[in-house]
Amino acid sequence: MRRVAGGAGNGYIAAIEVRALATQHPGLSDPRQPRRRFRRIPVRTLAPNVITLLALCAGLTAIRMAFENRYVLALAAIVFAAILDGIDGRLARFLKGTSRFGAELDSLSDFVNFGVAPALILYFWGLHELKSAGWIAAMVFAICGALRLARFNVMIDDPDRPAWTANFFVGMPAPAGAITVLLPIYAAFLGMPRSGFLVWLTLFYTLAIAWLMVSRLPVFSGKRVGTRVPPEMVGPITVVVVLSIALLIAYPWILLTAGTLAYLVSLPFGWLSYRRYEQRWREGRAEAAPATATPPASVAAGMIHPAENDDRPSRLN
Repeated sequence: MRRVAGGAGNGYIAAIEVRALATQHPGLSDPRQPRRRFRRIPVRTLAPNVITLLALCAGLTAIRMAFENRYVLALAAIVFAAILDGIDGRLARFLKGTSRFGAELDSLSDFVNFGVAPALILYFWGLHELKSAGWIAAMVFAICGALRLARFNVMIDDPDRPAWTANFFVGMPAPAGAITVLLPIYAAFLGMPRSGFLVWLTLFYTLAIAWLMVSRLPVFSGKRVGTRVPPEMVGPITVVVVLSIALLIAYPWILLTAGTLAYLVSLPFGWLSYRRYEQRWREGRAEAAPATATPPASVAAGMIHPAENDDRPSRLN
């Protein structure tokens, strides 16, 4: 009986000592409890992140190629990174593998691929001839790319945005800005002499594209285009995609120059489309306003009237 009682007493004392150690050292766990295992990550969430990392490798390789004066490969790496950037998001939504980690990784990758890499390519290609002025232009473009991505991340979490605004970007997106800002190099490969005038024109052109990236200009996003394809259009679309890839490989500078100019020309049409959406949205709100119940006088006294609210400045994001 004494042996049993002593064993029970020792077990009780051991439990008290374990609890005391856990209180003094929160990092320690009870050795008698099973070790907690981390939840396994589905493979569908890893595939988009792998593509994002491949795009990041392409952007870093573009910086190396520019440093070695191999601009053909540098531009090819930027275009390849832009293609991968358009694939990873759609793949994540298709596989239902979106995650907060993937969104942050994509933003950091985009800053390197479409902010830092194009700026350094332009600097090594011709802006270095302008010394400090050329370096300032390259830095401004990279900084505007960071600001553009930061604003995009903030706007995603804004619950006050109407649903139709998802059809538009606010400012030129970073991948389009990277492809567009390299237009002087495309022109040089097409035969335009790289003179002092072209270098100065590249400086002002770089600053203009940087301004478009951080501006409030509505730009058509195209994210909702191609989500559903009619069965009769599968064949023609496949032929167009294959033909576009073949033309890009055979005539890269002509296709990139034509695509860049067409994109710049399309910017005003995106602004007009945004204004039409906005006008219809305001008309819908005006028609729905009389149908709502009139609030009591005590509540209406503390409310802001629509006329006063329209005069307030819009939010930064």
